[in-house]
Amino acid sequence: MHNLDQENQEAFRDSIATVDDRGGRIWIYPKKPSGRFYRWRTWVSWILLALLFGIPFIKHNGDPIFLFNVLERKFILFGIVFTPQDMHLFALAMITLMVFIVLFTVVFGRLFCGWVCPQTIFMEMVYRKIEYWIEGDANQQRKLNKAPWTPQKFFKKTLKHAIFFAIAVLIANTFLAWIVGVDRVKEIVTEPISMNYSGFVAMLVFSGLFYGVFAFFREQVCVAVCPYGRLQGVLLVKNSIVVIYDWIRGEPRGKIRKNKNKVTEASLDTPKLGDCIDCKLCVHVCPTGIDIRNGTQLECVNCTACMDACDEVMEKVGRPKGLIRYDSFGNIETGKQKIFTPRVYGYAAILVALISIQAVLFSTRSDVETLFLRTPGMLYQEVDEDHVSNLYNYQLINKRARDITNIEFKLLTEGGEIKMVGRIPDVKKQTTGKGAMFIEMERDKLEGRKTELKLEVYSNGELIDKANTIFMGPVK
Repeated sequence: MHNLDQENQEAFRDSIATVDDRGGRIWIYPKKPSGRFYRWRTWVSWILLALLFGIPFIKHNGDPIFLFNVLERKFILFGIVFTPQDMHLFALAMITLMVFIVLFTVVFGRLFCGWVCPQTIFMEMVYRKIEYWIEGDANQQRKLNKAPWTPQKFFKKTLKHAIFFAIAVLIANTFLAWIVGVDRVKEIVTEPISMNYSGFVAMLVFSGLFYGVFAFFREQVCVAVCPYGRLQGVLLVKNSIVVIYDWIRGEPRGKIRKNKNKVTEASLDTPKLGDCIDCKLCVHVCPTGIDIRNGTQLECVNCTACMDACDEVMEKVGRPKGLIRYDSFGNIETGKQKIFTPRVYGYAAILVALISIQAVLFSTRSDVETLFLRTPGMLYQEVDEDHVSNLYNYQLINKRARDITNIEFKLLTEGGEIKMVGRIPDVKKQTTGKGAMFIEMERDKLEGRKTELKLEVYSNGELIDKANTIFMGPVK
C-alpha cells in the first residue's frame, strides 16, 4: 500500500505541465508576479541588459573589449586578443567554466537560471512585461485568446507582435555585435543589401529565431532544449540550495475556515492542518506551469515567483513567511544544512587546479609570436667552402592592439648571419606578417647535421620576442 501511495505521489514526474495527454501544447498563462524577489530580479535584469547592449560599444585601442568571432577564430576578452594560436587557452577556459557551473549547481542549484540566464531575463523581464501591459494579466490573456477577432483584439495582437519582432531585431543586432563587432553591424545595417548579403541574411535568421523563441516557444526552451536543465537531475544533491516547499510545515494542506478555532467533538479527531492553505497561487504564477509543492522538478528555473506569491498569502493569513523558500531538501528533512560535502570539496579542488594552470599559462603568454621554419623541400646550400645556408619562411603573429613597425631579426648563435629576402614588412595589429630569409652559418660552428639556432625579434629597438629554429648542415 505504501509503495502504491508513493507511486501516486510521484506520478506527476511522468509528464510535463506544458504537454497534454495527446502530446499537444498546453499554453501557460502565468499570473503577473510581484514581491521583493521579483523587484530584486528586475533590478538585476536591468543591470545585465545594460551590460549586454552597452559592452559592444566600449572599445580599447580601437577594438571592442569583448569579441567572440568564431568565424575568424578571433576572441577578445577584457581587451586581450586571442588568436588561433591561443586556442588551448580558450579550450581550457571553457573546461574551467564547465567545472565552475557544476560546482555552482551542486551548491546553489539553478540560481543562474532564475537570475542571470538570458532566456529567463528576456522572457520574464521584457517580453512578459510587454504582454501584461498590452493584454493584461493571465485571465485577461485567456479571455482575449478565446474571444472572436475584433478590431480591438487585432490591434492588441498586432501591436504586441510588432514590438516583439522589433525587440528580436535589436537582440539579433546585439548578438552579432558580440560576434563581428559593432562597426561591422553598422555596415550591414547602413550599406546596401547587395554589399552585405550574408550579413543581412544572418541578421534576418537570428531575428526570426529570437522572435520565435520568445513569442511562441517560450518556456519550452528551458523544459525541452536547454542542456543545463537536463543536467540538473545528475548535478543536484539533497544539500543543494533550491527553491523548495517546506512540506513538513505546510502539510496537510487545507482551506482556512471561519470556525477553525472552535473545538468540537468532531474536530478533536481531525488532524491539525499545516500552513499551506492550498490557494494554488504558487502554481498560477509559475512560468513553466509546475506545482512546486510536488518537489524539485526538471521544469523549475528557480525564478522565485512562487516564493513571492506564497509570502504574500502567508502575510495575509498571519503565518510566517518562507513556506516556499531558498533551502535544501536535506535541511527541511533533517533540520541540518550541510553545504561543504566531499563532492563539493572535490569539484572545488579541480576548479582551483584549473584556475592555477590557466593563470600560469596566461602569465607566460606572449602578445607577439614568431615562427622561423625551414622552407619545405629545400636542402642546405653550400655558399663556399666555409659557409652553409638555409632558406627560412618566417611568420610574425601580432596579437597586440597596435601595429609593429621597424622590425629587426638578430641571430644570437655564434658564427651566423641573417640575409633577408626583401625588407621585413610592418605587421598591422591582430594580423600576421610573412616573409623569407637566408641564414648563413660557418661550417666549423655547426654541431652536426642539426644545429639549434636562437633568434631575437626587435621593434623600434625593443625586444618583443625570442624564437628557436633548426639549421640543417652536412654530416661531419
